Formats: sequence, C-alpha cells, structure tokens
Amino acid sequence: MDNHATLRAAARPPACVHPQATYRRAAFAALLVAHCAGMVDLVALPVWIATLIGGLRLDAQHAGALPTLFLAGVVASSAVCSPLLLRLSARLPTRVPVTAGFALAALAFYGAGAFSGVYAAMAVLHLLAGLAVGCSLSITHGTIGRSANPHRLFAFAGFALGMFSIAFLGATPHAVAAYGAQAFFTIVAAVMAVAALTSALAFPGVASQAATSASRAARTPLAAPVWFTIAGVICMALTQAMLASFVARIGLERGFGLTAVTSVLIALGLVNLLPAPLAALTQRRLDARAVVLVGPLAQATLALTITLGSGFAPYAAATAAFPAVMIFCHTYAFGLLSRLDASGRAAAATPAMVMAGAAAGPLLGGVLVKHLGYGSLGCAAVAVGAIACCCFARLPRSINTTGHAS
Repeated sequence: MDNHATLRAAARPPACVHPQATYRRAAFAALLVAHCAGMVDLVALPVWIATLIGGLRLDAQHAGALPTLFLAGVVASSAVCSPLLLRLSARLPTRVPVTAGFALAALAFYGAGAFSGVYAAMAVLHLLAGLAVGCSLSITHGTIGRSANPHRLFAFAGFALGMFSIAFLGATPHAVAAYGAQAFFTIVAAVMAVAALTSALAFPGVASQAATSASRAARTPLAAPVWFTIAGVICMALTQAMLASFVARIGLERGFGLTAVTSVLIALGLVNLLPAPLAALTQRRLDARAVVLVGPLAQATLALTITLGSGFAPYAAATAAFPAVMIFCHTYAFGLLSRLDASGRAAAATPAMVMAGAAAGPLLGGVLVKHLGYGSLGCAAVAVGAIACCCFARLPRSINTTGHAS
C-alpha cells in the first residue's frame, strides 16, 4: 500500500509554470539551441570518428577514445552539477554558468583543431570541453524538466536537433574533405559559440515557486523505477554511440563511396525530423512503458542490419532510421523521469545518464572493431539491448504515465 501510494505521488506533475506562459519566444529558442549544442555528439559522432581516422590517421581505438573523453567529462560534470544547481536555482542566475560552459567548450574544440598533431593535447581539450558542456546541458535539461509538459518541450528540442543534424551532416563531411580535419573542430566550436551567445541573451530563469518545490522534493530519495529507467536509457545510449561512431566507416570500407555515405547521413538528418514530433503527437495515445520496452529491440535489429547486412539499400535504410529510435524513445523516457521525480534531479541528470552510455560507446566500439571486426558491433548491440529491456521491464504497469496537462 505504501509503495503504491509513493509511486502515485511521484507520478504527479511538479508544480511548475507552463513553458509557453513562462518562456518568451527568445527564451524558448535559447533552450532549443542549448539542447542542440549540448547533444552535438548524437549528431557529430559519425563525422567525428571518420575525421579522426581518415583525417588524422588514428586507429579505431585511439579515435574512439577522444569522443569518449568528451562524453566522460559530460557525465562527471552533470553528475556533480545537477543536484547542486537544482537546489540553488532560486538564487543562481542560470544563464551565467550555461553561457560560460558553452564559451569554454568553444575554445576547447577550437584548440583541439589547432593542436591536432598532439594527441595528448587533444585528449585534455576533449575532456575539458565535456566538463564545460555537461554543466550547461544539465541546467538546460533541468529547466525543461520542470516545465508543465516536459515531454512536449523535450520533443520540440528533439525536432530542433533533427533540423540541426541536416545542416551539420550535409556540410561538415565536405568541409573536412576540402579543408582537412581542423574544419570539423572549427565547425563544432562555432556551434558552441552560438549557443553561448544565445544563452547569454535569452536563457530563461526558473520561477521561484518551481525552484522551491524542486528543492523540497530533492530531499526525497529517488524511487526504484527512476533508477531502472536511468539504467535503460544508459544502455540505449551505449548502443546508439557504439554504432553511430562507425556507420560512416562501415559504408566507406564496403566501397559505397563518400558521396553515397554522405547522402545517407543527410537522409539520416531528414528522418530524424520525424520521431520528436511523432513522440509529441502520440504522447497520450501510446503507453510509455511499452515504447521504452520496444526501443532496445528495434535498436538491436537495425544494428544487425547495418553491420551484417549486404548491399547498399539495407545499410542506407537501417543507418537512416537508427538514431530515430533513440530520439523517439528518449522523449518518452524523459517524460517518464520528469513525472516520477518532481524535484527535476533526474531530468537535469539527463546528460549524465545519456553520456554515461555514449561515453563508453566509441571506445568499446573501437576495441571491438580493432579485434573482432564490424560484425561484432551488431552482436554487442543485441546483448546491451537485452539488458535495457530487463531494466525497463521493472517499471510497474500501474504508474500513471499520461502526459502533463497542456
């Protein structure tokens, strides 16, 4: 009886102001830009790894280690900053650390391009960039998570990320081919600089009533369903990063050519426009628990097609659809976490949970590719997907997962 009462209480939406009533258009746009910049690894990993291997002649293991250092920095920063910043958000001017974090990340990425011939320097700068981005992204997701409808607001952010991925994946490979590996780091630095500027001008504060409510709720330990959801998201992020890091190299080494592979990456960006709006439209039509249970199975199926399939058409279709699964399911998982944890801690720790899986992905993928070949990535995806399903299966069926009131 006590457990069910606790779960029902945790499922109630936090007392917050509706985002459209609280955030002006400029503030709303600043949140979307900050989300895109902070989640740049989800978009950039295929080009990132391909640039490090093809442009800087690093082997798969050393190439995978650099994005892993960036993502490890995000995890560490988010894990440390999110609970502290949530408790101090009533007095802390949130735009200051968000702006500073993105500005520092811009300098670090530009420096990584300038020192591309010194691996140790690149490693330090990747870690520094991750630490800076983790702080900014935690505040961004905490702000989204304490809105009246975090599922819908996060879906808008996912749609913006899809729009951003079209431009990034369409332009960056050609820029790297024309100007060398440094072009990649210059472009990422520019993305961070734009996020710093928009955050400085328009990043929203948190209503004092919402901050006080979050501070009180933060004293309550997180319920078991929250931890299982976090573990499931980590597993899905691991699979996403592990495959995304090498899809471009898989296509190139199969002889499909740069033009064909770039076309697939552009198609990937177009497909990624669909899952976030679809998640918003189906918010009250699909059971959130069922969605997150099916997601890992879909990931594993697509991963096997990419790594073990034959021919360009199956590779192209599976590659284009692969990130869409993570975007769609993550939107539902974010909404679940926001309803299960009224303090906003789980939402603010989204970078930590996503990047914890993503941080290990490039390095694990690089080790598997180096020693066992590309086919091993698909087999690993099946194993990790099974663990994710077990985690999501621990979510009680009785939890109210309907959306927040509009």
